[in-house]
Amino acid sequence: MHRAHRYVASLFLTAALAAPVSIMAAPVPQEGVQVRVYDRDHKDYHNWDDHERHAWGVFLTDNHRHDHEYAHANRKEQREYWNWRHSHPD
Repeated sequence: MHRAHRYVASLFLTAALAAPVSIMAAPVPQEGVQVRVYDRDHKDYHNWDDHERHAWGVFLTDNHRHDHEYAHANRKEQREYWNWRHSHPD
C-alpha cells in the first residue's frame, strides 16, 4: 500500500509540473493575419492593414504612379512611401 501511494503521488507531481509547460507550448489562436512592415529610415514598424492600403493608394495617386501592391514595389519606392507617410499622418 505504501508503494502504491508513492507511485500515485509521483504521478500527480509529474502532472503538476508538466501542466504549465504544456499550456505555454499550446499555439494561441489568431484573430486575423497581421502583417508588419519595417521602415528602415525611421526605424519603426507599421501594421499593414486596410487603412495602410488606402494610404498606399493615395500615395500612388498623388505621385502619378500606376496601381500596384506595396509588396511589388522596389526598395526606393517603398522608402519614398514611408517618407511620404510620415509627413502625412492620419
